[in-house]
Amino acid sequence: MNVQIWSDYVCPFCYIGKRKFEKALENFDHKDQVQIVYKSFELDPNAPLHADQDMIETLAGKYGTSLEQAREMTRGVTQQAKEVGLAYDFDKMKRTNTRDAHRLTHWAASQGKMEEITERLLQAYFIESKHIGEHETLERIAEEAGLNKEEAREILSSDAFTADVEKDIRKASQIGVTGVPFFVFEEKWAVSGAQPVEAFEEVLNKVWEEQQGSGLIHMTSKEGSGDQACKDDSCGI
Repeated sequence: MNVQIWSDYVCPFCYIGKRKFEKALENFDHKDQVQIVYKSFELDPNAPLHADQDMIETLAGKYGTSLEQAREMTRGVTQQAKEVGLAYDFDKMKRTNTRDAHRLTHWAASQGKMEEITERLLQAYFIESKHIGEHETLERIAEEAGLNKEEAREILSSDAFTADVEKDIRKASQIGVTGVPFFVFEEKWAVSGAQPVEAFEEVLNKVWEEQQGSGLIHMTSKEGSGDQACKDDSCGI
């Protein structure tokens, strides 16, 4: 079974959704026959490499609130992250452009290290408060993921894999992806957002059992799960 996952490295729901999907996969009888491919999505393609404001200041400016009110907005997401074993700290997250991180991911995929680099980048941004737009940071992350640091530097200093990133983004637009995370199973079923583990278990079993039919079927949300996805340059936090 092929599962394509569109995500961005600065989307808090993408890491939460990854953990929930992984839990569902653990409970799936045929998990050894599931191939996961991560696809690039940029919530804010024009984001600066070095932002003048931190995450809390950005939220306050975007929604016209005080810093404390903006901080309160993040607490729900922080709690959701905690429930899946992730310790988010929005005060320390370093906003940046993710294009190079996505290019690095495509290179890692060509080296058989897509899962490793994806997990390491998300961990670096959300848990360790690393600046994942800086090449030096990305080079270290690549090395930690089992890749050659010097080769990573060469990739980052060029425009290599830019076409691959843009191809993913075009495909996302073609199939109607407006927010991430977005999961596509066997080009047939789609799940949008960081849905409950049970929702992922349901679609895994249905896709496995059903071998006929056509068209992309959207399973967007379970009752009460809310809009747990990032759209454009903002998130439902």
